[in-house]
This record gives sequence, structure tokens and C-alpha cells, in this order.
Amino acid sequence: MNAFSSRYDEALILASRAHQNQLRKGSADVPYIAHVVHVSVILLRYGFEEEIVIAGLLHDVVEDCGIEVQTIAAAFGETVARLVSAVTKPPGVSWEAARAAMVAQLEAGGPSVAALKAADTLHNIQSVLTDLRREGPLVWNRFRRGAEPTLTYYRAVLGGVRHWLGTHPLADELEQALRELEAGAGETGGEASGE
Repeated sequence: MNAFSSRYDEALILASRAHQNQLRKGSADVPYIAHVVHVSVILLRYGFEEEIVIAGLLHDVVEDCGIEVQTIAAAFGETVARLVSAVTKPPGVSWEAARAAMVAQLEAGGPSVAALKAADTLHNIQSVLTDLRREGPLVWNRFRRGAEPTLTYYRAVLGGVRHWLGTHPLADELEQALRELEAGAGETGGEASGE
């Protein structure tokens, strides 16, 4: 396990405060901070640098909490701010346009952005798999576009991750989780509406 500077603790404090009253989608009892901690742990497990792990903690504070990218840059440096910005959904656009922009940002972002996006997507897929096992096809009601558009987006993310990370074990784990989700969606007939 890597020993990180106090910046990791500072990022955890910022993320905890920013996400303080948020819960994970579809869950009445899982605080949102659990997601960003999982993302940072995935990155840590694969030995990524401190800046990427810190970005894992902060990756949703701009998009979901109104924290400015400049605030992140001032507190954690330009590298962390650039990584967070690269995985932030553009505001005020349709679901399809936002997903297309995020895939384009991934494809242009480089290996560090790919690692961050892979860890985020991996944990999101793992969460859906857990809920799919518990709730069955009702889980897809949370997703505005249903199962197939969501899976199509995850496939595009995997393609961008593979472009930058190749056969890195994180890319392999993401692909395995996606295959499990595809199989689960097929078994449950996951064409409901919702995200």
C-alpha cells in the first residue's frame, strides 16, 4: 500500500463535506461518499499515483456539488483539477450529448483519465450488479434510458479505456464486470426506463 501525503486526507475531507447529504442512486441508506472512496481504493489497489487517487475522491464534486475546478486546482494542483475536469459531465445538455462528450473527453484524455474513468465506471457497474441481484429488473427503472443505452455507454467507455490502458488489469476487470452486467440485463430483460 502506498503512503500518501496529507493531501489525500484533505481530499477525503473535501469530498465528505461536499457529498455530505447525498445518497447513491436508488439507495436510501448508502451515503454517496462510499462511491468516491471505492473509486479511490480501486485506483490505489492498482498502484496509480497519488494525483489519480485523489482525483478519484474528488471526481464528482464539480458535477454534483458545485465545487469549482479552480478550487480543486488551488488546493490539489493542476493535475488533479485536469483529471476531475476530464471526467465531469458538461452541464445543461441532453443525456446523449453528455455521454458523447464524456466519451470524447476520455478518448482525448490519456492514460490517467482512462484509469480514473475506468475505476468510476467499474464501481458504478459493480453497484448495479449488486442491485440487480437484489432487485431484479426493477433496477433499470433508475436509468432514464433503460438498460441498452446505458450498456452502450459503458461499452464506449471500455473502448476508450482499452485505447489508453490496453491489457492493464483494471481494464480487464472493467470488461469482466461489463460482461456480467450485459448477461444480467439479458436475463432480466432490462429494457425499462429511468436514469
